[in-house]
Amino acid sequence: MTTSLSKRSKFIEKAEIRTMTVECEKVGGINLAQGVCDTGTPQIILDNVNYAMKQGINTYTRHDGLQIIREAIAKKLLRDNSISVDPETEIVVSAGSTGAFYCACFALLDPGDEVLLFEPYYGYHLNTLEACEAIPAFVTLRPPDWSFSVKELEKAITSRTKGIMICTPSNPCGKIFSREELLKIAELAIKHDFFIFTDEIYEYILYDGAKHISPGSIKEIADRVVTIGGYSKTYSITGWRIGFAACRAKWAEMIGYLNDLVYVCAPAPLQYGVAKGIDELPKSFYDNLALEYKKKRDMICNSLRKAGMPPWVPAGSYYVLVDASKLPGKTSKAKAMFLLEKTGVAAVPGDAFYHGTEGDNILRFCYAKTTEVLEKASKKLEELDF
Repeated sequence: MTTSLSKRSKFIEKAEIRTMTVECEKVGGINLAQGVCDTGTPQIILDNVNYAMKQGINTYTRHDGLQIIREAIAKKLLRDNSISVDPETEIVVSAGSTGAFYCACFALLDPGDEVLLFEPYYGYHLNTLEACEAIPAFVTLRPPDWSFSVKELEKAITSRTKGIMICTPSNPCGKIFSREELLKIAELAIKHDFFIFTDEIYEYILYDGAKHISPGSIKEIADRVVTIGGYSKTYSITGWRIGFAACRAKWAEMIGYLNDLVYVCAPAPLQYGVAKGIDELPKSFYDNLALEYKKKRDMICNSLRKAGMPPWVPAGSYYVLVDASKLPGKTSKAKAMFLLEKTGVAAVPGDAFYHGTEGDNILRFCYAKTTEVLEKASKKLEELDF
């Protein structure tokens, strides 16, 4: 038999996050690996999904989303992000933020184009770039504050550089890019003429007075920014797949066409429910969300310290990276498997977030869990003996 997988397939492999979830299920453990987010969905959203289904909002929508959700997102972007977009031509609702990024990459990148990627990176960003045959160029963020060198960033830029991905607040390290950092990136984007893709899905999960700044709010680069967001994390609806891309109409048109080709449309009644959530949930909902996650952050970080894995306390998102160098094992995967065996708690190996060896002694934990589950996991971690 001479048929085979495509050449593109050699770049694609099962995400380590998924692998650790499977390993956790095998032993009936506590999954702090995958960002499942099992903290409950606001009732107003559930009620409106039910209403939409009863009203017959169950068929194909426009390829870029229902009018009600495009208008809600546009209002939210202006109110919360200082980004002005036309809901008729500059927003594409897709199958989660991952789907929005996928369509944006296929619309705006050619095979061989280079995209700057900060590491530790989110694996799906890397895999999406490789799936569309773009070439990642890595720039390393350094703990404890996950800062980067502007010189290193500029050195990574070549004549083939077509874009940069900024994840803020970051998965996996919780970094929030400052205005100063964003202005430096903006200067380079203008100088070398490349796109800025931003993943801002954790924008409401901020701690200790931190402020989220959207690159798309910087006027000098607004025409080259593709703002990517979604509500999987904010509303605890990771399985619904409701995300969006917002950018200038000349880019959004083709992103929308790709969205139609790959996904047709995001689920219609779920779009409606999320739109009502965006429109009607008060600011206090988002404030309380951040406060609740701060409590969980502090709980898990305290337990990790007691377990001999000092954390780099995140400024945002709901993940924490830890120094796991004291755990036995030559690789982060071996360390993660040791921890799972001894405690029943699953984490993601740090190698999943680096292209080199920088992640060998790092693990990532997700604390988007109910308080009861997180307390149980914390207790098991504190009892770790090695």
